[in-house]
Amino acid sequence: MKPHRSEYWLIPPKENAEFVYRMETLLSLYQEPYDESRPVICFDESSKELRKHVRDPLPARPGAVARTDHHYERNGTCMLHVATEPLTGWCRLHVTDRRRTTEWIDGMVAIADDYPDADCIRVVLDNLSTHNPAAFYRFFPPEQAREYLDRFEFYYTPTHGSWLNMAELVWSSLQTQCLNRRIPDAATLQSEVAAWETERNQMDATVNWQFTNEDARTRLHRLYPTTEETEN
Repeated sequence: MKPHRSEYWLIPPKENAEFVYRMETLLSLYQEPYDESRPVICFDESSKELRKHVRDPLPARPGAVARTDHHYERNGTCMLHVATEPLTGWCRLHVTDRRRTTEWIDGMVAIADDYPDADCIRVVLDNLSTHNPAAFYRFFPPEQAREYLDRFEFYYTPTHGSWLNMAELVWSSLQTQCLNRRIPDAATLQSEVAAWETERNQMDATVNWQFTNEDARTRLHRLYPTTEETEN
């Protein structure tokens, strides 16, 4: 997989050593061969606005397409949390009312439970303030917090670099196949997302990520700072 042209506007317009460092760290991670003892999990969150029909939609019939009234009733918003292992195709989705640090911790604990035999779980995620490993000490005794943290390595995408998180590909499929219509309430959303998750996991939809550091140094060369001489 290579970044789509439309996503390049998210990349900083000029040289940026911090962006390059985080980008190349992730691209190097993605080039490593599969290792079940050190899985790479991409994690991300998004929201879904709940909308109820004011009038029941009219189904399609001979000579007429399905019709939906453009009026709807807002019914709140839910958060969706996705964890996916691109090299195996596995993914898991959670629906919550809010997106706080406690929901992120719950997501990390669920990942730890999903990989009980892994020596190290490497998690790719963005720079939200809620994605703070120190928060384990807020929710667990120090011994347990340290046990969790010893099992994780966190890799943060650069600012303006969300396209480097392969969880974005899961969101794209989910939006197209499941969320591109009105969903009236949290229970329906949970049911629909669970069904989509089951079907996707049965497909083993792996990701063939092809964008490498060598590609970045050529195609995104403007981001790389001019080399400075070091003092002896």
